[in-house]
Amino acid sequence: MAATMASQGERAVLEEEFKWLLQEEVHAVLKQLQDILKEASHRFALPTSGSRGAVKQENFVLSTSGTDQVKGVMTLQGDALCQADVNLKMPRNNQLLHFAFREDKQWKLQQIQDARNHVNQAIYLLMNRDVNYQFRTGLEVLKLMDAVMLQLSRARNRLTTPATLTLPEIASSGLTKMFTPALPPDILVNFYINLNKLCLTVYQLHMLQPSTTKNFKPAGGSVLHNPGAMFEFGSQRYEVSHVHKVECVVPWLNDALVFFTVSLQLCQQLKDKISVFSSYWNYRPY
Repeated sequence: MAATMASQGERAVLEEEFKWLLQEEVHAVLKQLQDILKEASHRFALPTSGSRGAVKQENFVLSTSGTDQVKGVMTLQGDALCQADVNLKMPRNNQLLHFAFREDKQWKLQQIQDARNHVNQAIYLLMNRDVNYQFRTGLEVLKLMDAVMLQLSRARNRLTTPATLTLPEIASSGLTKMFTPALPPDILVNFYINLNKLCLTVYQLHMLQPSTTKNFKPAGGSVLHNPGAMFEFGSQRYEVSHVHKVECVVPWLNDALVFFTVSLQLCQQLKDKISVFSSYWNYRPY
């Protein structure tokens, strides 16, 4: 009898603790997550209600140690490259080529745009459960955390996983039409985000003659193609002769990645607490 009463008493205490968790601690965590993700949204220059200020422009110098074959100066404004100046030293004759964005052109960095949209969606999910909302089951909290974590994982993956492109896709990209003077047919360029870095890749091409005896094997999709990769564009076949990659760190992208990691950890910790209660007694919050 005493053991039964103790068991009932323990269950009552656990139920009270779980009730406090649902009513108090969950909302405290949601508030903390909102604060962190709003900081992340500020890094992405995400528009806030009543904010009409222009997104600031930031200049970055893209280079790599040990070589001056390619140098680039980029102006980033939110999720758009609004200016780009590229100097390329041709290895064959040391001729210096210069290309810049046309004044009427901007290049949207889809990775930043997508990551920003996922952050916005995560904030929306959190704000849908204000302080007056009553969570009734652990399952409700778990579903919300899973939905928020999905958006945060997608935001992080957009920055950490650049798109794989084929060389014909790069050649037909609108980016090739952004420059003045126009890029020569034996030069391809590509911009992308990799973690906290803005990257520029320049491909120098060698035209393959129709009579060439070289075994032609078109390259598939890749983030970075290596010398020797071949492709066909229009009626002409090409081989990549030189590849130059330059990059620079974008500090606010690094901040955003840290915010994503901290937020995902908070979500997981809350999920773990819910799971601990469900494993202690037969009262199922699910």
